[in-house]
Amino acid sequence: MSDFWEDRAVFVTGCSGLLGSWLVSELIDRKAKVVGLVRDWVPFSKLFSEKSLNQISLVAGQVEDIHILERILSDYEIDTVFHLAAQTIVGIANKNPIGTFQANIQGTWNVLEACRRVGGVSRIIIASSDKAYGDQEILPYSEDTPLQGKHPYDVSKSCADLISATYYESYTLPICITRCGNFYGGGDLNFNRIVPDTIRSTLRGQPITIRSDGSYIRDYFYVKDGVLAYIHLAEQMDRKEVVGEAFNFSNELQVTVLEIVKKILNLMNREDISPIILGEAYNEIKNQYLSANKARTLLNWKPSFSLEAGLVETIAWYREFLK
Repeated sequence: MSDFWEDRAVFVTGCSGLLGSWLVSELIDRKAKVVGLVRDWVPFSKLFSEKSLNQISLVAGQVEDIHILERILSDYEIDTVFHLAAQTIVGIANKNPIGTFQANIQGTWNVLEACRRVGGVSRIIIASSDKAYGDQEILPYSEDTPLQGKHPYDVSKSCADLISATYYESYTLPICITRCGNFYGGGDLNFNRIVPDTIRSTLRGQPITIRSDGSYIRDYFYVKDGVLAYIHLAEQMDRKEVVGEAFNFSNELQVTVLEIVKKILNLMNREDISPIILGEAYNEIKNQYLSANKARTLLNWKPSFSLEAGLVETIAWYREFLK
């Protein structure tokens, strides 16, 4: 492990979320000086229940408040920003589009504008999503695929993605954009997501329900691979051919919702369980998956975990957590 992160001041928005909590842990292990922004105190979240909390500077606030962002960047002399904070649940976005737009779009321009005003930041990673591409006839998505979200969550990510690009083009802020699929892993307390819900329901002997018809294809990406991808990208941003670019990160597997559920049941030795298919999903894209060719070739990146290895670790985490 290099000393790249040692004593580097790093600001992480969304640090109590799934990706953020694992990223904070990795940055601490690499001896970075981490500052985290937290909107809500979630006592059972990975960040608050593990040692990481005592090893970072924590600021209460939200990305909708640009003044807090400016103060953090200035007071802590931030060098690197990972902007992960977002409203990430599609169902909530459908019910509350304005709140989602405020968190995901305004929150992003606030982070970028604060960086522009304060100055001194050497690298900014903006977490976009495969949802930013919207519904496409040609798959897998490449970084050249148009950003054309149609539903509230997808639109929020398309907009945030485009705003990030303009801050690079117009103000030369040192930005890279990441687009990943559906993160899964230990520490995800949003149990309306299919992976943690399936594991919890199986452990508790409760019915497993699939909101869609089960045929929707998604790109499932293990959170530890996500952390390593983000860190690797940040380390590469001194290269002129990297800064300003967007990168897809994926293990490039196309898996249906029903297949991921059956995979989990197989790994938990509960193949006797039959999930209940509701067929009630709406305002969701049917098929989404990414090409990671650009990251593989330009960044020399590849995932470290297979789908099975990631799920085995995830199941073990929830077994322990739900005790």
